[in-house]
Amino acid sequence: MIVGRGATATRTAQHLADDGERVRMISRTGGGPEHPLVERVAADATDTDRLTRLAEGADTLFTTAAPPYHTWPEQFPVLSASLLTAVKRTGASYVMLGNLYGYGPVDQPIRPDFPLAATGPKGRARARVWEEAAASGAKVTEVRASQFYGAGAFSVFSLMVQRQVLEGRFALVPQEPDVPHSYSAIGDTARTLVAAGRNEQAYGRAWHAPTSTLSVRDLAGRLAELAGAPEPRLEELTERDMTLLALNDPFWAEFHEVLIKPGHPFVVDHSATEKILGVSATPVDDVLREVI
Repeated sequence: MIVGRGATATRTAQHLADDGERVRMISRTGGGPEHPLVERVAADATDTDRLTRLAEGADTLFTTAAPPYHTWPEQFPVLSASLLTAVKRTGASYVMLGNLYGYGPVDQPIRPDFPLAATGPKGRARARVWEEAAASGAKVTEVRASQFYGAGAFSVFSLMVQRQVLEGRFALVPQEPDVPHSYSAIGDTARTLVAAGRNEQAYGRAWHAPTSTLSVRDLAGRLAELAGAPEPRLEELTERDMTLLALNDPFWAEFHEVLIKPGHPFVVDHSATEKILGVSATPVDDVLREVI
């Protein structure tokens, strides 16, 4: 069973179904891919009793779901508690999609065994989801992804750079354009979720989705070259810009907690994922061709 219906959930369902697995996808809208082995169900994952009934008989429960970005501190505990209760009631294995906020600021390549030292509200919310699951006695693992890119991705790059580059327009981004940053492809993240769910060594610890590390300007440049678009024009959104934008949309106020220190690369170590789970990063150009 997969809770969520975004790009990662969809790709995970497709991988499982293509391998002959029966998949039940749960989301508020009942969305998901068209496939004879994928059953799509409209349900609220915070309705614990119904979620438990839907999870009965499932070997593994995957969750890629998250509440609206600016409500994480209030709503993530409710969602995660419902999911964890359903897992404990049914005995299903539990594979969670997480991110890197829980680590807090780190000045070196991030490994999955680093402490979850975040002090901000979104980072602590993410850290608590894992800490509570790991301490629950459930058979659980978490795959932590960096900023997404790829077909169907919902991220800073996809929302604020990708379309602008393809249309030859100016792009403003809330990160330094020329500082290296690790990106996780949607397809690689889905493959890691599936691999973790099938590998007994995966449980009881966290893993990093494979990443490719390059600056946002370089990533935008590769996209433009492959698409035959003009050379990208990028500039950094300042904290003042985001403060002004936040007057009309709370989404923008949330960036202040997770901005990278000026001049510091944001690099992820996914070597354990390659070595043990057998999942490597797809070449950047292949991911971008799929976007185009």
